[in-house]
Amino acid sequence: MAEDNTVLVGSKPVMNYVLAVITQFNSGAKKVVLKARGRAISRAVDVAEIVRNKFLSKLKVKDIKISTEMRGAEGEQTNISTIEIHLA
Repeated sequence: MAEDNTVLVGSKPVMNYVLAVITQFNSGAKKVVLKARGRAISRAVDVAEIVRNKFLSKLKVKDIKISTEMRGAEGEQTNISTIEIHLA
């Protein structure tokens, strides 16, 4: 289950996630975590950069965590890359 200050990045347009991050900070959050898997990783990076460069210039990337998840049934497992971008 996602925490209140977590934005799960998927296949929607980038500006939807930018708005979600800005809304989190405007409602008093001190830290927001962008989480993405697979092909959505580049979209999460785009979201972080757009928020930092165009909207909240004092925002800093505090941490980036990368990992790999095993997905699928036994014997048919594939690796899916994941990323967490911590903004504060």
